[in-house]
Amino acid sequence: MDKSRIDRINELYRKSKAEGLSEVEKMEQQILRKEYIDAIKRNLSSQLDNISIQEKDGSITDLGKKHGHKKGN
Repeated sequence: MDKSRIDRINELYRKSKAEGLSEVEKMEQQILRKEYIDAIKRNLSSQLDNISIQEKDGSITDLGKKHGHKKGN
C-alpha cells in the first residue's frame, strides 16, 4: 500500500474525530482499512513463507510448508 493511501486513512481518521464523516467517506475509510489489513497479511504471510527453523534433530522445517500455508491468503 502506498504512502498516499495511508495518509488518506489517517486524514479520514482525524476528520472522523474532529467533525465526523459523510456516508461516502465512511465507506472509503472501510475500503482503505480493509486494503491496509490485507496488505499487512500478505506481507506477514510472505515473511513467514521465507522462514525456516532448524529442529532439534538437525532437520530444517520451512514454516510455509509446515503449516500448510497457501500464498495469497
